Amino acid sequence: MSYRTEMQLTLTSRSDIHLIRSHGEADVVIGEMRYAAPLIVGAQSIVTDWTARSGGTLEESHFAPILALSPEVVIVGMPAPVAWPPAALRALLGSRGIGLEVMEFGAACRTYNVLAQEDRRVILALLP
Repeated sequence: MSYRTEMQLTLTSRSDIHLIRSHGEADVVIGEMRYAAPLIVGAQSIVTDWTARSGGTLEESHFAPILALSPEVVIVGMPAPVAWPPAALRALLGSRGIGLEVMEFGAACRTYNVLAQEDRRVILALLP
């Protein structure tokens, strides 16, 4: 079953950064474009060729394009049930002072929007 959720988190939406307008089970709409996961989204960048496939199989190499964006927080979104990345990857991010959150797809999109509009250096990494 496929679904689409329209969400409006603020009365006004910024047009100078990438925000998630809506999401389905494994895709998002940013502006007028629909993107399928896996996908990396930052306020000023979108990476559509991310090679990651699931939370449990994430490796350090999967995080290279994320780390290149100099985040302070990384939100990994995936369909329920969520799976945390391996401990070594969590330790790597922690050693660099980067916060990591793992959430269900919709919650990750909403949280990203809030933090991006607060001008936080947040990266949303979406997995199918």
